[in-house]
Amino acid sequence: MSTRAVPSPTTEVRATPPFATPAAIRRRGLTEPGAVRAALLAVAIGFLALFVAAPVATVFGQALSKGLGAYLAALRTPDALAAVRLTLLAAAIAVPLNTVFGLLAGWAIAKFRFRGRSALVTLIDLPLSVSPVIAGMVFVLLFGRSGAFGPWLTEHGVKIIFSTPGIVIATMFVTFPLVAREVIPVMQAGGTEEEEAARVLGAGGWNIFRRVTLPNIKWGVLYGAILCNARAMGEFGAVSVVSGHIRGKTNTLPLHTEILYNEYDFQSAFAVASLLVFLALVTLVARSAVEWRARRLAAEAEALVPREEAA
Repeated sequence: MSTRAVPSPTTEVRATPPFATPAAIRRRGLTEPGAVRAALLAVAIGFLALFVAAPVATVFGQALSKGLGAYLAALRTPDALAAVRLTLLAAAIAVPLNTVFGLLAGWAIAKFRFRGRSALVTLIDLPLSVSPVIAGMVFVLLFGRSGAFGPWLTEHGVKIIFSTPGIVIATMFVTFPLVAREVIPVMQAGGTEEEEAARVLGAGGWNIFRRVTLPNIKWGVLYGAILCNARAMGEFGAVSVVSGHIRGKTNTLPLHTEILYNEYDFQSAFAVASLLVFLALVTLVARSAVEWRARRLAAEAEALVPREEAA
């Protein structure tokens, strides 16, 4: 007759709780030694200092190398102001349209099952895998004077390539996956239970989207819009191909920076580039604020669950 060892009633089973505090984890000796943690932290700080802090400091240092007056003068030139206006215009058109597309694509992919769903997801990811320069060349072959639609556009007096519409189209193409890729996982994680309950209660499609779906995904939408705006303002490859580099007309901030640099006007080039760096820093701050707010609301929601169960 075989016997099995029965755990003693006094046997203590020690396990790290799933939400143990960092102090509790350190007491149990489950983290790396202090020397290892210090080395990893030093490597991370060194990497950030070399590839982030140093370039940013260089840009602002070169931009202000001739004084604040020269810096402001470089930003006030007609070509620089035209580049700023065109950059803001392209972003102002691309970001709202891509946000709407991201919401519609997320709604369709996360809430419904249909033929071609996988193909739609693949097409959404296409701009992330295609070189922006290749995308710009495709638009030239489509809308250029000798392109597929070129003769018809010329006949009707419509100019896309080497003009503002071409820049907007190229910007939209390279940025339209960003909102969708942030919204789709959030919608999939939320499921369809709340929408189905609202439908049973008699709510229409628009009311379900506005009162149920949108409040649950608003942080994902905002996060995706911030990333989309940053990419739209800093896009170079696709815009460079379709713009024609016409001073004061089709140059965005990145293209104007390149022209000044190629003309050896380094101080003006870095002055214009500092605007893009400033926009990047603002984007990082906004993204961090959105992430912090989303985490805080999620933590508050999780804290309410045990209270409701206890009640």
